[in-house]
Amino acid sequence: MKHIVSISIGSSKRDHKTQLELLGETYIVERRGTDGDIKKAIEIVKELDGKVDAFGMGGIDVYLNAGRKRYQIKDAIPIRAAAQITPMVDGSGLKISLEKQVAHYINDNIESLKNKKAFILPAIDRYAMAEGFEEVGCQLTLGDLMVVLGIGIPLKSLRALDRIASVIAPIACKLPFEMLYPTGKDQNKDTTKTGKFDKFFEESDIIAGDFHYIKQYMPLIMDDKIIVTNTVTKEDIEWLKDCGVRLLVTSTPDLEGRSFGTNVIEALLVSIINKPVDEITSEDYLETLEKIDFKPRVEYLQMNNLKAVINK
Repeated sequence: MKHIVSISIGSSKRDHKTQLELLGETYIVERRGTDGDIKKAIEIVKELDGKVDAFGMGGIDVYLNAGRKRYQIKDAIPIRAAAQITPMVDGSGLKISLEKQVAHYINDNIESLKNKKAFILPAIDRYAMAEGFEEVGCQLTLGDLMVVLGIGIPLKSLRALDRIASVIAPIACKLPFEMLYPTGKDQNKDTTKTGKFDKFFEESDIIAGDFHYIKQYMPLIMDDKIIVTNTVTKEDIEWLKDCGVRLLVTSTPDLEGRSFGTNVIEALLVSIINKPVDEITSEDYLETLEKIDFKPRVEYLQMNNLKAVINK
């Protein structure tokens, strides 16, 4: 039996644990949130180091990637350093490989995305996903300035994001992480919708990216929209349904009602591949995902849409 643990600085209310049978092996997969407490996350990592098979680092990334450049997040370094024996991954390997394929999966298996408008929050954290939408012919709107600086200025290309990131990212990565991203209890609180960025949601066919940012800024009426994200709970799905969202796609599969974050699934794959993390390639990840038959989760949230699919 192998044990995979994601240590997240996110809310403990989003914790989940499941048992899987894959390739003749039993895997215990769980997420433990520390409610924004980085010191507690470090303590748990030190306590479990060498006793579990792989760690995921949740709620924070070691690096932000934009094009060929990557920027190291200061607050993530001590968490990773606490794992001296057990390998730890933050999901970036899957974001580069798996998430780039999501747009192609939708385009090839569900519906054509050519010329659809995709609003991505933020693209610097989902760069490969944004590339995938661009490759299938989507028109991009990137909301990085909105979620980082609160400025309602859209970026319309990855090239524009690269230029902005080269200026902002080196500074932002040195700031306390809670200034950049909702952590701990901030992931649970009801956000008052200001309507500041509503027009970008309303004019888009697809809303993609980090779920916490989507939930923070998304209007409550989202009829006929497609949401492409990750790390959703049953409660999140009910909320999306109530907002009128037509289709939900997550890059990771449904595991007992929960789509785990990419860090969890990457940690699981690391334990299966059984190679040093720095030797694992994108091809290794994709081949292993195919072996264990992990596909994106697809949920038709409105019954009339489900009936339409069945009757095709």
